[in-house]
Amino acid sequence: MYFKTKLVLLLCVINVMFVATSQAGVVHDGKGKAVEPTPRVDVTDPVPSGKGWGHRPSDAARDESGMTVESMPPIDATELMPSGKGWGQRPVNGKAGPSRTTKYTNGINYHNGPLILGTTNVYYIWYGNWSGNTAPSILNNLASSIGGSPYYGINTTYYDGQKRYVTNAVQFMGAATDNYSQGAALTDASVKTIVANQISSGALPRDTNAVYFVLTSADVNETSGFCTQYCGWHTYGSIAGANIKYSFVGNPDRCPSACSAQTTSPSGNAGAGGMASVIAHELAEAVTDPNLNAWYDSQGMENADKCSWKFGATYTTPNGAQANMKLGGMDYLIQQNWVNANGGSCTLSYP
Repeated sequence: MYFKTKLVLLLCVINVMFVATSQAGVVHDGKGKAVEPTPRVDVTDPVPSGKGWGHRPSDAARDESGMTVESMPPIDATELMPSGKGWGQRPVNGKAGPSRTTKYTNGINYHNGPLILGTTNVYYIWYGNWSGNTAPSILNNLASSIGGSPYYGINTTYYDGQKRYVTNAVQFMGAATDNYSQGAALTDASVKTIVANQISSGALPRDTNAVYFVLTSADVNETSGFCTQYCGWHTYGSIAGANIKYSFVGNPDRCPSACSAQTTSPSGNAGAGGMASVIAHELAEAVTDPNLNAWYDSQGMENADKCSWKFGATYTTPNGAQANMKLGGMDYLIQQNWVNANGGSCTLSYP
């Protein structure tokens, strides 16, 4: 998720720093120790939330193609860690977890955690009521076609501590359905339960080289911030005795002004069109930062977070919608991703 920089907050921080310096003549570190009144650079690594896909800003700026773009993150000397829900969260009392060596390169940093290597398997869990909706065919095609594409090739610029690179290979392994087993108001914990139930029942296999996507119909809410703080997120957890990576992606039809880039999608299904971009976003992050301790920048932003709501060059489809790539014969509008090469940048393809 993303938050807008608040001018008022910045002014308050500046005022507090000025008062502390002028009254005491010194500033203090987080443990009360007096230090010289010079700007303090705190390189503590705080952790990603995994809730990385921010809702669209209400007063959205637009890029050169006219598409909405997310506002830039606040500038802060403290390095944040991802939460999986977008911008990183600050460490409590300055505690950021185990120390680690951070490797800086191309505007995004490696923190020694594992990646998903080899072929990444994708599973969908269609939660709620999808009867008569064309989303399954649109999003199944996405999962079946994104692997091997120039777009997914961007992820091959990421590697682990042994210089083993992500592979441009994704396999859609199938889907399961869930008829509101956890109700229509989900929590983060109930999303995990949905995944766990599908695995324990045998509907889906236990797969540690995979990402399980819980895709909810428009009448379902995720109460930790869907539509207000994020449009999707990813994380990991112990399920059936294994480290399982999973993601929540809600239907933007519930809040099109927050989670859809356009009111008409190339497929004619605006909700599915919006979900396609969020799925691509969360998949890229889950592969390069599955345990929230691998690749992210000093603001706790994972690779796809850095390019949220940036779409690059687009073209007009027959129904008047904008698209920027064709996968499996279908047009999609998918956000750019951060390439970890040549200084780093948002792009739609690599190499």
